[in-house]
Amino acid sequence: MGMKTIYLLIPLLPLFAAVVVGLFGRKLPRSTAHVLTIAAVAVSFGLSVGVLLDILKGAAPPFNDTIYTWLTSGNIRFEVGFLIDQLSAMMMVVVTFVSLMVHIYTIGYMRDDPGYSRFFSYISLFTFSMLMLVMSNNFMQLFFGWEAVGLVSYLLIGFWFKRPTAIYANLKAFLVNRVGDFGFLLGIGLILYCFESLDYASVFLVAPQFTDVTVTLIPGLEWSLLTVICILLFIGAMGKSAQVPLHVWLPDSMEGPTPISALIHAATMVTAGIFMVARMSPLYELSTTALSFVLVIGAITALLMAFLGIIQNDIKRVVAYSTLSQLGYMTVALGVSAYSAAIFHLMTHAFFKALLFLGAGSVIIAMHHDQDLRRMGGLRKYLPVTYITAVIGSLALAGIPPFAGFFSKDAIIEAVGVSHTPGAGLAYFAVMAGVFVTAFYSFRLLFLAFHGKERFGHAHEEHHDDDHSDDHDDEHHGLAPGEKPRESPWVVTLPLILLAIPSVIAGLLYIKPMLFGSFFGNAITVRPEHDVLQHIGTEFHGWFEFMLHGMMQLPFWLAIAGIASAWYLYLVRPDFPAAIQAQFHRIYRVLDNKYYFDAFYVKFFAGGARCVGNLLWKIGDVQIIDGFVNGLAHSIGRFAGEIRRLQSGLIYHYAFAMIIGALALLTWFMAR
Repeated sequence: MGMKTIYLLIPLLPLFAAVVVGLFGRKLPRSTAHVLTIAAVAVSFGLSVGVLLDILKGAAPPFNDTIYTWLTSGNIRFEVGFLIDQLSAMMMVVVTFVSLMVHIYTIGYMRDDPGYSRFFSYISLFTFSMLMLVMSNNFMQLFFGWEAVGLVSYLLIGFWFKRPTAIYANLKAFLVNRVGDFGFLLGIGLILYCFESLDYASVFLVAPQFTDVTVTLIPGLEWSLLTVICILLFIGAMGKSAQVPLHVWLPDSMEGPTPISALIHAATMVTAGIFMVARMSPLYELSTTALSFVLVIGAITALLMAFLGIIQNDIKRVVAYSTLSQLGYMTVALGVSAYSAAIFHLMTHAFFKALLFLGAGSVIIAMHHDQDLRRMGGLRKYLPVTYITAVIGSLALAGIPPFAGFFSKDAIIEAVGVSHTPGAGLAYFAVMAGVFVTAFYSFRLLFLAFHGKERFGHAHEEHHDDDHSDDHDDEHHGLAPGEKPRESPWVVTLPLILLAIPSVIAGLLYIKPMLFGSFFGNAITVRPEHDVLQHIGTEFHGWFEFMLHGMMQLPFWLAIAGIASAWYLYLVRPDFPAAIQAQFHRIYRVLDNKYYFDAFYVKFFAGGARCVGNLLWKIGDVQIIDGFVNGLAHSIGRFAGEIRRLQSGLIYHYAFAMIIGALALLTWFMAR
């Protein structure tokens, strides 16, 4: 089997499974849906691992070729092509592995759902879309994959389409992503206009020649062309990777089933923006302004979204805000040109965040679809496997050595500390403060769900005043009084165990090759003056020494302080959080309203659109169309009715009219 055939099979197998299950799922046995899609994704994963190993060993050179020419317009070719190098091969492995775990998990989670086959079709189609995105070698295919993951995420978030909240959430995700994608499309259009090519290699080759080229966006104000292109592309990443202020769709997307929370919001779709900026490193390195913009946006997201994780009571929303914060960390790494550190954190985060989402789903199954942390507690003795894997995921998220999150997060903090990119000081404060907050909210979730006294099996009325405790009353029944939760079936716990393993070891195994070795080869470009990782690498002597060094630094002790604070507030003195909330009620109200981003968008954009619509209706429809146009038509009708009386049908009337007309004409001619 040739390499090109293998590269084609990797994305096409999930597509084939999605089409077959989607079109014929109702006619085939129910088990066919998971057997076919899991087999397809498993083969894709196996082939992706083989491709990565071949490229790392040098057995196969990086592949960059056209697979299919869609159309040619003048000198510009619109093609489907693959670029398989160290970066895309690693992303293929991460995407297919997490997708495979989610497919297996779904058998247990969606067991009784009437849309079983449809769900498997969607997640398999999502896998195809994401693979096409990461394997692309040109901007057209990148945009195809970009929009395809957006479309499938819309279908998945609104999977339970009978719920008004799910329909609202998927529409919100779709519209917010359209805002980002508009900027993304403008950036691609500008690249096509200026470079006359959509091929990565061609664009990267000639980009240095455009460093001094400026464009006038506002009269009298000139911008660097490359800065404009990079910022426009990053606006697309802000939508897809949920950066402030285009982050509002991600928490609401928890309305979808838990498996897609893991698939979309842990490892794949939300990291598309991070991957794209890393892939575009040859462009971003030519614009310090764009890097600074990326850095500041990432820093704001990392800190502000971490604070929101503290006050959430819905178990999935805590993990969702955690994802937002961690995406901020990755964006900060991109802003200081530590692209390898961003991708390293992307990989480790994919494992432990998918683990946390699926662990939350296991708890939700055990609680009969009750997601409120205030109605949990003491679950560790009932859900031992889920508990152990949740502890591993929480330790990795909090950045405790030797778990994977420690190495990637510490590397980002070190990189920001030595960076000279404008905005690095703000970013350093944000990522440092974020360490404490992350450890606090991740262990708050762990202690509230698995420790303390049991709070389940009671009536639910007392918490219905909270707007995110129970969005789906029709589904969230909770445990009956006296009923005890039970551990999830093996199809749920097996993916948890398999995700827990890389959550422990991925960091120590890959820190040296990914950050300080030649793992990415020429896939990532960094200019010498921006190379913060090389600066850190001079003091790197192995993962164990890195770990010992990290344990003597401030971030480690901030993480320990966060865990200790969560333990004290939620296990030793559980009465304190309510007292603190009452004391700082104004701050709590700001956090509870999510900094009023949603309220502003609803009032300004949605309300503004409705006002414009009402204005156009009142003036355009009622006054102009109904009043003037229709009024004119009525007037003509009335005039015609009066004129119609002249048509009497009597010949002497017509003869009289002709004589009068002839006299009038004769008089007019004589007068001239």
